[in-house]
Amino acid sequence: MPGVISRLYRGDIDIDFVGKRRLWYGLSAFLMVVSILGIVIHGLTLGVEFKGGSVIDFARTPGSSLEQVREAVRDVVGHDPIVQQAGPNWRITTQSLDGTEVSAVQKAVTQRFGVQQEQVSTQVIGASWGGEVSQKAWIGLAVFMIAIMLYLSVAFEWRMALAAIVALVHDLIITAGVYAWTGFEVTPATMLGFLTILGYSLYDAVVVFDMIKEVTAKLGTSAKMTYTQAANDALSHTLIRSLNTSLTAILPVAAILFVGTTLLGAGTLKDLSLALFVGMVVGTYSSLCVATPILVTLKEREPKWRALAKRVAAKQASAAKAAAAAVRDDRTATAAVAAPQNVTITDAKRKKR
Repeated sequence: MPGVISRLYRGDIDIDFVGKRRLWYGLSAFLMVVSILGIVIHGLTLGVEFKGGSVIDFARTPGSSLEQVREAVRDVVGHDPIVQQAGPNWRITTQSLDGTEVSAVQKAVTQRFGVQQEQVSTQVIGASWGGEVSQKAWIGLAVFMIAIMLYLSVAFEWRMALAAIVALVHDLIITAGVYAWTGFEVTPATMLGFLTILGYSLYDAVVVFDMIKEVTAKLGTSAKMTYTQAANDALSHTLIRSLNTSLTAILPVAAILFVGTTLLGAGTLKDLSLALFVGMVVGTYSSLCVATPILVTLKEREPKWRALAKRVAAKQASAAKAAAAAVRDDRTATAAVAAPQNVTITDAKRKKR
């Protein structure tokens, strides 16, 4: 294994990403179907900022557990609240409560866990405010997509822009599917994470596309490789850069997700880091195995590159025939040299008789 990694870093190993495009398409289709099923069946668990509700915070006391807090509040409000660790506090999210219910929850918490009533903070968020946040999030996402399409169309071409947008949608659906299946809350911090991973995935795709543009610009009528082969060669040259960038970005995010949320109980960090972690992993995969194969599929339909592919195939067939003819000539020459020796040996045996 270390030998394979070192050869990969030296560029001694070429991986045929584009040639295995059917495998990547099938894998991506499977992941997207599973993600869409999770969204349809389970739905996204929207945070209180989107659907409205009441948020209650109070300091964690020795001996208090998540189940005890949930039970104490459930006995008052009549439904299971969402209880999270937020730093040194307990954070309780419930449906919208009126003043009487909020006072009852505060009283139950102070009696059960021995905290002062003034140490229990409450916040009521209306559903209209949550709808406004959702609307702005969708507007921000739409503006981002349009800006990306325009930029890539000007800097590169519309086919690269389309391939990048498909990869971005792919990343969003799979990340949303992870949230649906795991039940993690979707909060404004999650939306920030979504927008961040879109930028990260786009950066990775642009690096690959820039190298493809540079390599394929040198292809002429006498080129010895097709657009597909040139794109795969460019992808192999950017592979290490993509992996290094992804690894250095994922490690600190993983530390925030797995260490920060388990030891510190940081709710906001968890919402942000999960979106970043899943999105970076999926974004790295999509820039290599989704965006580039889609681009090649679109480019192969152009008459220019189809003609080049035919010429390269004809040259390769001609070279193969010439190599086969040379092998046959070598075998014939070898047989011709060996034949007189066999005759001489046979004549010598006859004379002895």
